[in-house]
Amino acid sequence: MKQSTYLSPTLRDIPSDAEVKSHQLMLRTGLIRQSTSGVYSFLPLGLKALQKVEAIIREEMNHSGAQELLMPAIQSAELWQESGRWEAYGPELMRLNDRHNREFALGPTHEEVITTLVRDDVRSYKKLPMTLYQIQNKYRDERRPRFGVLRAREFLMKDAYSFDTSFEGLDESYQKMYDAYTQIFTRCGLDFRAVVADSGAMGGKDTHEFMVLSDIGEDTIAYSDESDFAANIEIAPVVCDYKNSDEPVKELEEKATPEQKTIEDITSFLQIDEKKCIKSVLFIVDDEPVLVLVRGDHQVNDVKIKHVFDAQIVEVATNEETKKWMKCVPGFIGPVRADERIKVVADHAVEYIVNGVCGGNKEHTHLLNVNPGRDFTVNDYYDLRNIQEGDPSPDGKGTIMFKEGIEVGHVFKLGTRYSEAMNATFLDDQGKSKPMIMGCYGIGVSRTLAAVIEQHHDENGIVWPASVSPFDVHLIPVNIKQEDQKQLADELYNQLQGERLDVLYDDRTERPGVKFKDSDLFGFPVRITVGKKAAEGIVELKLRKTGEVIEVHKDELIQTVKGYLR
Repeated sequence: MKQSTYLSPTLRDIPSDAEVKSHQLMLRTGLIRQSTSGVYSFLPLGLKALQKVEAIIREEMNHSGAQELLMPAIQSAELWQESGRWEAYGPELMRLNDRHNREFALGPTHEEVITTLVRDDVRSYKKLPMTLYQIQNKYRDERRPRFGVLRAREFLMKDAYSFDTSFEGLDESYQKMYDAYTQIFTRCGLDFRAVVADSGAMGGKDTHEFMVLSDIGEDTIAYSDESDFAANIEIAPVVCDYKNSDEPVKELEEKATPEQKTIEDITSFLQIDEKKCIKSVLFIVDDEPVLVLVRGDHQVNDVKIKHVFDAQIVEVATNEETKKWMKCVPGFIGPVRADERIKVVADHAVEYIVNGVCGGNKEHTHLLNVNPGRDFTVNDYYDLRNIQEGDPSPDGKGTIMFKEGIEVGHVFKLGTRYSEAMNATFLDDQGKSKPMIMGCYGIGVSRTLAAVIEQHHDENGIVWPASVSPFDVHLIPVNIKQEDQKQLADELYNQLQGERLDVLYDDRTERPGVKFKDSDLFGFPVRITVGKKAAEGIVELKLRKTGEVIEVHKDELIQTVKGYLR
């Protein structure tokens, strides 16, 4: 491709609204342009890189035995109502009506559609197992689109769905996808971890996220410093051996605490350790009030609450809801003398608090010397808090450390979540009807591309891994007006293309400094400079990743370039 007519508009200045390196560089190199908030066009350079990622995904998915298909982006509301997700999915689901006022959604995922397809056309166990996948745009109405294509409202995704006759079969399908994902992200040149995660609105229980390690990641990975344990912080179990205190139990005491609402306020005001505090948070769990208690130095984990109650919707109570149930405003609520209709659950650490402090269910008031069992009743104790750095690793090996990560892939064992709701059954070898056992597997394709750039760049621009680089080679004649340079550059351009190498030929009449700066910004693996020794058939070859520069004769160039790209 000749650069003089190639749509690759570069920017010298960093766009003011681009917060992270991948977004900045994708804009500066002309990979993308924003259409509206969270919606982007991929220009030719960006599309070529995206297609390289797609090609890797297709190769590995096909190698695993999965079959590619393409489903509609517009989905009927009836399908989502049949699965029970029309209301449960929440405001991220983009809904619309046609001219007949029928309701539809722009698909954020395709469990309903694929389940219907297989339900209607696969009836015998002889057709199973089966894994189907597609690569297609998805739509989610993000509350705050940010970081370019890392959190967009329209994005490219690979989604796959497995159908088995048994849970043992599901285990095998799941492992195939897990292994395929490991290959995909390794081939893309990513430093990643597969971590135990939460399935969220997708349903299912067993699930892993594939997380690219990055300082700008929106998810926190909890991992052991001595083993291969890794989990998303929202799902990592806490396994702590709390100690009983021999402190004498004191009498309950009411204390005025004007304007002291937070744990930090109270510990400073009363001059106590935050471990002495009982943090009380009122949740509405599927329309029912639940008071959740954790120790003052811990954070409530709403995902764990959702799992404890097997709930669809878990939300922190509003100020109005808190006043209704607790007769008090947030910051001063607590379990002592709470309304009997409110279920009280607590994290395991709360059980070991002696002479603690909690809200007094009266404004500007706290209670001192509060003791579980004596002063209030807990319905049940559970693991309800976020794991913390320094906690023991749940597998018993080492202690927990944190890293930030960008989620690029997610694999789920759905079981019969959708097949039972949508009556997707098969006849077994005895002629009995049974629900299909399903799995679901997603990769954010455009997000993966951005994650590659987050991990592969320097102060001058992108440093593409060869596997996903838009072009293999950047061919630059220093002065296109010099006949010997132009002649050799044209000859090499034809030779490289004849060897099926992707080449961007900078045939512009720009100054050499401009060309080299653009070349570093684009970051293709190999740069070939045709300069003063063109008449001798000698060119300069530079590797973008290492900066290594060598001189090569044109007769040895193809072999040398291929060697570097391998």
